[in-house]
Amino acid sequence: MDIVELFKVLSDLNRLRILNLLLREKLCVCELQTILGMTQSNTSRHLNKLKDVGIIEAEKSGQWVFYKISEEFLKENSVLLEFVRRRFETEQPFCKDLGTLRKYKSSFTCKDIRERKDLVEKFIYHKEGER
Repeated sequence: MDIVELFKVLSDLNRLRILNLLLREKLCVCELQTILGMTQSNTSRHLNKLKDVGIIEAEKSGQWVFYKISEEFLKENSVLLEFVRRRFETEQPFCKDLGTLRKYKSSFTCKDIRERKDLVEKFIYHKEGER
């Protein structure tokens, strides 16, 4: 991947927020959109841009598609990823997103979002107020 293209793709806040979460674990679209408070179409659009340049890859599991950081991208960009991971842990909104991810994962799965999205959102945003 061309370095200019890499930094163009990573120059978007929403794509960086997605990268932040996917550096922790693989997630499906509905989990990402719920945790980040984004629409499904917006989340999918950003995932496609990250996928098109090889940063992430999709993995189908039954009826769900999970996204994760590409193994090749991890190997080729380990220094860059370590740098951004450290920054994600100290800067907003990335810290808040990680807290929301932990809160979500402590009680819910992708299936819960599909069946009771309003309950999931109420729980994970209860103490945080706005997304």
